Amino acid sequence: MRMGLLCRAHLDKSFVTGAEQTSAWQELAAVAIAKGNEKPPEPEPSLFQKIKAGENEVYVYLPEEYAHEAYFLGGRYQRAEIPALKAIDTMQGLANQLCYYELKLAEPFQVLQFLRDELAQSTDEDAASGMS
Repeated sequence: MRMGLLCRAHLDKSFVTGAEQTSAWQELAAVAIAKGNEKPPEPEPSLFQKIKAGENEVYVYLPEEYAHEAYFLGGRYQRAEIPALKAIDTMQGLANQLCYYELKLAEPFQVLQFLRDELAQSTDEDAASGMS
């Protein structure tokens, strides 16, 4: 189970890193294009993430297919190519595959809880404003 929690943290962090690095790359690419230069190379995901585990930090490894998919999904979400629900569903499918086939867990862990909470909050706010 502990390994599952570390893997979940890696998937979430890879998604966020993909979104953040895509945003930074888009800005650099826009500046390069405006100056007539070539765009810089797109950022690449890492198979290792530093994860806080209790009072320590550990490096967690995920196989390339999982780390890359989470990272590139974060980038696609950042570029608004996919909506939040699609990002959550796709990432959850990735987590399910990791849990069932790689970690042999009986129950998969839930990824992108921060995005689920954000979505639920905006839905609650929309419902509350509709009641006024």
